Amino acid sequence: MRHLLPTLKELTRTDMLIYDDFSVSGLPPLPVHPDSDTMADRPVFVRSAAGKAYLYPVSFDQPGSLSEGGSTSMSSSTSAPSSRSLPHHIMLPVPMIPPTLELVQIIPMFSKSPYLIVTNDRDEWSGYLSASDIMKSMHQAHRLMEAYLETTLETAGSALSLINEEANVAYWTSGAEHIFSISKTDIIGQPAANFFPPERLQSLKTLYTGETVYRKQHQPRPDLFALINARPVRLDGRIVGAVAAEVDITTEIRLHQELLHMTSKVQHLEKAVARLRPETDPFARIKGSSPTIRQCQETIRKISTTPATVLILGESGTGKELFAKAIHDLREPQTAPFIAINCGAIPASLFESELFGYEKGAFSGADPKGKKGKIELADGGTLFLDEIGEMPSELQVKLLRVLQERSYFPVGGTRIKQANCRIIAATNQDLPAMIARNQFREDLYYRLNVINLIIPPLRLRKEDIYELTQTFLQEFSLLYNRHIEVIPPEVFKLLFQYDWPGNVRELRNVIERLTILTMDGEVKPEYLPESLTPSAEIHHDESVLISVAGKRENTTRSDAAPAQHPPASYQQQVDAYEGQLLLQYLEAAGGNKRTLAKQLGISRATLYNRMKRLGLKSV
Repeated sequence: MRHLLPTLKELTRTDMLIYDDFSVSGLPPLPVHPDSDTMADRPVFVRSAAGKAYLYPVSFDQPGSLSEGGSTSMSSSTSAPSSRSLPHHIMLPVPMIPPTLELVQIIPMFSKSPYLIVTNDRDEWSGYLSASDIMKSMHQAHRLMEAYLETTLETAGSALSLINEEANVAYWTSGAEHIFSISKTDIIGQPAANFFPPERLQSLKTLYTGETVYRKQHQPRPDLFALINARPVRLDGRIVGAVAAEVDITTEIRLHQELLHMTSKVQHLEKAVARLRPETDPFARIKGSSPTIRQCQETIRKISTTPATVLILGESGTGKELFAKAIHDLREPQTAPFIAINCGAIPASLFESELFGYEKGAFSGADPKGKKGKIELADGGTLFLDEIGEMPSELQVKLLRVLQERSYFPVGGTRIKQANCRIIAATNQDLPAMIARNQFREDLYYRLNVINLIIPPLRLRKEDIYELTQTFLQEFSLLYNRHIEVIPPEVFKLLFQYDWPGNVRELRNVIERLTILTMDGEVKPEYLPESLTPSAEIHHDESVLISVAGKRENTTRSDAAPAQHPPASYQQQVDAYEGQLLLQYLEAAGGNKRTLAKQLGISRATLYNRMKRLGLKSV
C-alpha cells in the first residue's frame, strides 16, 4: 500500500516569493495589488546572508506606502529596501530539507514551521512543502487505503474480524455478521468478550501471547465450530491488535459426527455378521503392504497347504497371533476352532490342567463334572501356544509327547485321548540361546520348528506406519467420539523417526493416546509420549547412565584425585567407561536388552539409542 502515499516530488511547490535581506535587521512591506490575493496564495520567505530561511511575518500589520518593486518571485530575488524595522525574534525560521527524505522523516518538522524549504543537490532553493498540502494528501491516501482494505476484506468471503490493543472490535465484515448473527453497528467499538466467552476467543489469546494459528478448529460459542487463522498485528515491535479469519464448519462437524455414529453402528453390525460368517480374506486384519509383510503373506500361503507344526518368531507387539489366525483361516474349515493359550500367563500349577483338562474328582476343588483342556477344545482346528518360551520345563516333556504321539492323558485320567489339532507356537525369545542355558528342551524346539515364520519388527517396515496409523485412528475416533481428520506431517515425521521397540502394539497405544488428548480436532506433537521426543530421551538417557557410571567409579576410585584432562578428552573417557560398563551389565543380563533396560530404569528405546551413540554392537 506504500504506493498510495504521495512522493516528495509530487508535494513540492514552487509558487513562493523570496526576499534577500542580507542584514535581516528589518523587512520591507509586502507589495499587494488591490485585486491580488498574493498573501493567501503564495508564502513569502526571507533569505538571510547566512543562507537561512525565515517566513515573512504576514500576521503583522504593515502600514506605509507599498511599492511593487519591493518583492521578487523565485526566479529573481532583490535586496530588501530599508523600511520599517521589525525585531529579529519574531522571525520564524523555516527548516531546509534535501529531496531525498521520506515523508515519515519530514512530518515531525512541521511542528516548528508550517512550511519547509526543499533544496537541490547544489543547496539551491528548489521549492517548498506546505503542512496543509501534506495533510490533504495524507488524508486522501488514508481514504484510498481504507477503500482498498474494506473491499479486499469483504471480497475474501470468510468471517474477518479485527480487535485493537484494548481488545475492542475494530473491524467486522459481512461474513462475520452472517456466521455469528451480530451486526457491525452492535459490535464495532465494543469489547469482544461482551459477545463471546473470553476463554473461547482465539483472537484474545493471539493479542495477549502473539500466537499465530492456521486452520485451527475451535468453538467461539458452544453451538458453533469454525476453522480459524489468527495473527497478531505488530507496530514498532509491539502487538497493537489481532486479526482473525474464520470459516464456519458447524454443518460439516455435525455431519461427521452423524457419520461416525452411523459408521459405529455399521461396524457393530459387521462384527455381528463376522461372528456368523468368518471373513473371506484371512489377511484382512494384517495391515501393511511393505515387501516384508507381502513376503510373510506368501509364506503363510505355502504353509496353509500342509498340516505341519509352525513356529512363529518375532518381537513382542508384532502381532504374532494375527499371523497364526491367518494360517488357521487359510488351511482349516470355517467352523474349525482356533484356541489360543498364553504360556506365560498361567501359573505352572494350573498349566497342565488348562492344557490337558482333568477328569471329575481329579483334585480337591476341581469341577465335579471335569473340564476339557485346550487341546480337546481345539479338536479339528488349531491350538495356538503363545509365548512358548515361558512354558514350565516339566510341561515341555508332556507337550513333546503330544507332538510325537498325537495323544495325551487328562489330569487324573486313565483313558488316553487323541490330539486332533494343528499346533502353532510363537515366541519373542531366542530359543537356541535358551537351549544353551538349559531353559528350553532342544528336542521340543526341533519338533516345533518344522516350519518357522519370522515376523519383522515395525522398525524394519516403517512404510506400513501410515496405513497402521490410519486404521487405529479410525478405530479410536469411533470409540472415543473424536473428530480427527488427519495427523499433521510434523507428527508423522516423529512417528517415522522412532524405532518402535514395542512394535505395532506400541504404535496402537500411541494413536489411542493422541485420540484421547485431541479435543479440538488438531493433533499436536506435544501430545506424543516423551519417548518419541529425541531431545528429552537423550537427556534422560545420559543422566541415568552417567549416574550409573559415576556410582561405579566412586566405589572403585573414591580416593583418586581428578585427572587433569581437557573437556573433550574427559568426555571421551566418560563415554569409553560408560560403554564398558554397559557391556558388562548386558553380559550379566544374558544379552537381554529388555532386562537391562528394566534394571537401569529406562526404556529399551533409550538403551538402543545410547548404545548406538556409544558405538556398541548387540551382544
